Amino acid sequence: MLGQSALMLSPGDEFAGDPHEAFLARITRDIGLGPVNLPCFPDIVPRIRRALDDPNSSADDIVRIAGSEPRLSARLIQTANSVVFNPTGRPAPNLRSAIARLGHTLVQSVVMVFALQQLKAEPRLRPVARPLADLWERSVAVASICQTLARELGVPTEKVFLAGLVHGIGHFYILVRAAERASEFEVTQLPQELVGARHPAIGQAVLEKWGFEHGVCAAVARQHDERRHLNTAADLTDLLIAGVVLAQMRADGHEDLARFERVTAFGRIGLTPDELRSILAHTDHAVGALRDTLHV
Repeated sequence: MLGQSALMLSPGDEFAGDPHEAFLARITRDIGLGPVNLPCFPDIVPRIRRALDDPNSSADDIVRIAGSEPRLSARLIQTANSVVFNPTGRPAPNLRSAIARLGHTLVQSVVMVFALQQLKAEPRLRPVARPLADLWERSVAVASICQTLARELGVPTEKVFLAGLVHGIGHFYILVRAAERASEFEVTQLPQELVGARHPAIGQAVLEKWGFEHGVCAAVARQHDERRHLNTAADLTDLLIAGVVLAQMRADGHEDLARFERVTAFGRIGLTPDELRSILAHTDHAVGALRDTLHV
């Protein structure tokens, strides 16, 4: 299993290789040794996460914590009343009813959206503003596609949506920490292949430190495991793998039908190439609706 143990390094590893390798080794070590401190990142994320996980927390506790940030409170009510998350059209007039409608998993999703938007707007992060915006756009696309896949399979969408939304949290962490080290190297010089290879394990470790559910953390860690073998029906990890692949196809502007066959998750999901193409064809509309809902 990946995670904190996979992130521990021997003392000499930090200084091996080029500056980019040394930088990734340093931030990897930091996650393994202590709490995750993202500069400018609102502490509402771990506070809400702890409250949702605490069996002694009441609905009043969660409402009180969320209500301590008026902008977050407004966002939760708006999301609960949106077409995407409120197909019945029944209004949720206050924070308590909004949280009850969304449920714990979607509350986590909205809190993450709020926190990451705060992060994007931070002046100290201007050196990484463009890659942060691009990454956020990709995260929304993956979340939307994962949500659609879950609906097609008739399984609950909330946890799959959350996994898609946070699949790039390791990449976010790398970019934010890189902005702190701007004097050492240009952020744009970080090799994308290196970041792509490292960010899933870093993301898993960050989410574990914040107390996210094991299944979500494990799915984030294995999001690139396109040859994953499993003798059961498709699970959360399969849906995330498929969502990441489909989002990349959308970004590239073409469909690699051979890739459908190479990615074992698609076989377990059981949708035909035509059905997957249909999902891609409707993704722009779905992402647009989700972006409007989340105000991104």
